[in-house]
Amino acid sequence: MRGGQVSAALPRLPHSGSDAALVTRMLQLFSVLIAAGLFLACLTAYVLENYTVQQRSYGGAGEHPRGAQPPYPGGSMDNVFWFLQVSDIHISRFVDPQRAPDFQKFCTETIDVIKPEIVFVTGDLTDAKERNRIGSRQYEIEWQTYQTILKKSRVLEKTKWIDIKGNHDTFNIPSLESVNNYYRKYSAFQREGSFHYVHQTHFGNYSFISVDATPSPGPKRPFNFFGFLNQNKMDELLKLASETVYSNQTIWFSHYTTSTIISASPGIRHIMGSAVAYLCGHLHTLGGFMPVLHSRHEHGTLELELADWMENRRYRILVFDHDLFSFVDLKFDKWPVIVITNPKSALYSSPGHEPLGKIKESTHIRILAFSTAKVTSVLIKIDGITMGSAVQIKGPLHTLPWRPMNYGAGVHYIEVHAQDKAGRTTVAGHRFTMEDINLLPFDMMASFIIQAPHHITLKVIFILVLLINLFVIIAFRYLAKPRFKDTPGFFALVNFSFHVFSKTNILYYPVLLFTCYVAVGPWFIGEIIDDHFGACFVFGIIVDGHFLEGSLTFFCGILQLTFFNIPLICYLCWCLLLRCRGAYFRSHLKYTGWISSGLMHITMVGFLAWQAYACYFLQKTYGIVAFLLSPMRTWSLAFALALVYKAWNFTNSTIRTFKAEMKNCL
Repeated sequence: MRGGQVSAALPRLPHSGSDAALVTRMLQLFSVLIAAGLFLACLTAYVLENYTVQQRSYGGAGEHPRGAQPPYPGGSMDNVFWFLQVSDIHISRFVDPQRAPDFQKFCTETIDVIKPEIVFVTGDLTDAKERNRIGSRQYEIEWQTYQTILKKSRVLEKTKWIDIKGNHDTFNIPSLESVNNYYRKYSAFQREGSFHYVHQTHFGNYSFISVDATPSPGPKRPFNFFGFLNQNKMDELLKLASETVYSNQTIWFSHYTTSTIISASPGIRHIMGSAVAYLCGHLHTLGGFMPVLHSRHEHGTLELELADWMENRRYRILVFDHDLFSFVDLKFDKWPVIVITNPKSALYSSPGHEPLGKIKESTHIRILAFSTAKVTSVLIKIDGITMGSAVQIKGPLHTLPWRPMNYGAGVHYIEVHAQDKAGRTTVAGHRFTMEDINLLPFDMMASFIIQAPHHITLKVIFILVLLINLFVIIAFRYLAKPRFKDTPGFFALVNFSFHVFSKTNILYYPVLLFTCYVAVGPWFIGEIIDDHFGACFVFGIIVDGHFLEGSLTFFCGILQLTFFNIPLICYLCWCLLLRCRGAYFRSHLKYTGWISSGLMHITMVGFLAWQAYACYFLQKTYGIVAFLLSPMRTWSLAFALALVYKAWNFTNSTIRTFKAEMKNCL
């Protein structure tokens, strides 16, 4: 039979086992190259952003103008106040019915016990996701639930409640004047834009600057993950920053981490360089992988991301004690709560912003201890040696006399054991120092996550992946065709298959144009916001005459190239390699065997399934019009299937010279 003659003339190269190994090696090589490229791009962006040729140093305590001026931390209830932060509440009508009741308990029991002077709610008050968890819209019932909790708990009568918007609170909102902008109706503070709030005490004023980076108009998810500060918003923030000159301390707060804010010159971190801390939420512990996301900016400002209330039920107590800044991140309904305010943590010290010299002159260790039951014992240890039990002065303040000069050298560890009348015990501690030493380092990964400019990182990675993709297929187009002198090995076959692909016009030009289209063409046209049509490009979104700069779009572009375009090219190369050996789709198993062919086909079907899910996701997020008018998603599926069909069915004359070369080496 004809099939038998072909099989005899073109034996397996060299057998099915090595074909399976070939497929495996191709997949491994592809994975290694992509992973290496992504790692190098991330590392480069991080180094460029965070390191200079100068050693980063913030000097000692004397750098602060009030570093050693009285009053000093002592044994009385003076020069101290505390406040709370909670973030990412995500009141939802569809999931976690316990979320709202727990938050109401927080607004009653927790607030009643701690009695903060201010509560900052840093965004994502509501969830705004549809039942399928893919689509997004504002649900008035969620906002009504939030407002009802505030009214029933009467929390607004107990403290100053400042709630700001997050990205979920601006999903699917065409403008600030929209009737769907429920923040203006149901929030407590109801303040649009950035603002400056001054907290006045008898020992000085404290400034709190809110940074509103939420986009307007607010597109549906997922392209609402990054915040934006244009030049007008930056000028406004510069003006607000100038108003804090005479405040004892300044704190900035927002929903977004600075790494997820795209800001105009000179940049958000630069203009808040005089602040002791920047408070935010948004990242939700990254699914539990990064429960602590804290770092320090170049000018010494601390950036402190708070884990979410939504899943983790987290909140934060912050304290200014004689202008020394302390805080602790806490789990809801866990008592007692301990905040050590003097001596303060060395890790979170900021010499240029705090009068650290006051610690050396202090006369007492100062502890704030809170509980729903009476706190019966506050035991203090330093370097493992028991110092004694602190005495309650007033309210939560407990103090113990000490001699700071005994700890003048090196780094020491203070540990506090608090017990309440209910028998519950909490242990807290941190390192402290009196020396003017280099600041203790933060976790490198946490610093990268909340400091690296991720929109730039994603853009760099996208461009690298795109250029590598284009370079490979174009370079093979103009390289000389390889000639085999003996049986080719793995890399020789890979090289040969790319030559066949790049020199086969019917496949080369469509793939080249489609790859370029990912970078320049509209990915889809649809309802970016309900009843408001726009176009999505890799470099940004256009809707209602507004342009939102590309951010998460670059991440989607990376996924498109990595998990669709590049695998499609590799699959086509494999098909062409088999065609050069005389195989067609119905007969290719005799050249490769079931295992290697099955592995390759299943892998490609997996990538096609991923693309099909992306089409489904697009339809659920931006509507049926976006699904139908999406060259990069919906159309690309038909495009890929057409190319695969063509690769298996075009005439042999198209690759005649390559077939001859392959035949000569067998």
